[in-house]
Amino acid sequence: MSRLARLICAVLAFLLVGCAQAPKTPVPTNTPTPGRFIRVPTPTLSASRTPRPTITPTISVSSTLTVTLPIPTSTPVTVVELPDPSGYSWQVVVDGLDNPEGLVNAGDGLGRLFIVEQTGLIRIFIDGKLLPVPFLDLTQKVNCCGEKGLLGLTFHPKFAENGYFYVDYTEKVGSTIYTVVARYNVSADSPDQADPGSEIRILHIEQPFQNHKGGQLQFGPDGYLYVGMGDGGSEGDPLLNGQSLQTLLGKILRIDVDHGEPYAVPSDNPFVDGGGLWEIWAYGLRNPWRFSFDKLTGDLYIADVGQDAWEEIDYLPAGSPSGANFGWSYFEGSHPYRGSPPAGAEFVIPVAEYSHDQGNAVIGGYVYRGNDLPAWQGVYLYGDYGSGRVWGLLHLPDGTWLNNQLFDTGRNISSFGVDENGEIYLVDDSGSILMLK
Repeated sequence: MSRLARLICAVLAFLLVGCAQAPKTPVPTNTPTPGRFIRVPTPTLSASRTPRPTITPTISVSSTLTVTLPIPTSTPVTVVELPDPSGYSWQVVVDGLDNPEGLVNAGDGLGRLFIVEQTGLIRIFIDGKLLPVPFLDLTQKVNCCGEKGLLGLTFHPKFAENGYFYVDYTEKVGSTIYTVVARYNVSADSPDQADPGSEIRILHIEQPFQNHKGGQLQFGPDGYLYVGMGDGGSEGDPLLNGQSLQTLLGKILRIDVDHGEPYAVPSDNPFVDGGGLWEIWAYGLRNPWRFSFDKLTGDLYIADVGQDAWEEIDYLPAGSPSGANFGWSYFEGSHPYRGSPPAGAEFVIPVAEYSHDQGNAVIGGYVYRGNDLPAWQGVYLYGDYGSGRVWGLLHLPDGTWLNNQLFDTGRNISSFGVDENGEIYLVDDSGSILMLK
């Protein structure tokens, strides 16, 4: 049987994201070397594996991609120290929202910000106003709330031409929860309205528990769609999904939505030749609720929500090989959590982590690449849902990292966002959007 024929007979499924509890105090200084590997000499322990999920779509392997976002080769403009936060503040720009979970720009030059409400609405904010009519209403489809609902949104790199955007939400069929990743089209009648009847489902993944649903969607510098999947819950990864390569849970997936029905799998994904599900790009994650690519360098920052003790920021520089293992549930952060890893296993350890006296659910942000705040160039901002703290993380030219708490907002931070100019916003789950000024 040919390699392509072998690849065209496989299977997939499963997705998610999560949270924890709540605390407070200063900020940790634990900043391990980025991308360093831990080599584990201990013997393999036997562990039950989650059954390989079934799927209905036809999957193909793609070797080419028509949409690419080139990574700049020039030296990034980056400060060499974290800014003094005393001259800056988070200022409310819109209020009165219903459980906002995300803020996304379409990259089409129209200056709009799209706000994701957990209950199922996507709202448009432009010129200081919240438009009264939603861009898209999915309230009849979405199963909310807790850690379920409308959780993610991203726009195709060629949205201005093709009108495609993608959502991540949970639905309930009978007593079973599913994660849905679907494509929609903008309406032919108005750029401020989506076509509610245009849904094409990309992924439909059964969820075993009520929490850790993931939800982040991002197009990478390579033009492929990256999908964040939690381990499926409930507590402590009881199904061992984080390390299993036969489930999509506890992973970041990488798929080609420009080819195949409903998608293709890039030929350089790590397991297309066997050993795991083709869609898997990285694994060993508990709940990568929010991750982002540096707009200038293509580096990837992942905020992985912890269990009982540690929250972490993971980092993969642009050009890193696929197949990175971030350690969950052998490790929580850089700390042993459960069991003994296989001999010779390699894990990417966090570049920053903090304990649960600082917060309880890390919320990933963005590397600042705007023009209004030059002292913030190259600083990655991230926060915590439970404590409302915001940290700055800076990768220095010598490869070391600076990591400090910069703000105590008192907000329930559910996400961050950037506008088309690279200016950064904070999403407060209680109903507000704030801008760093």
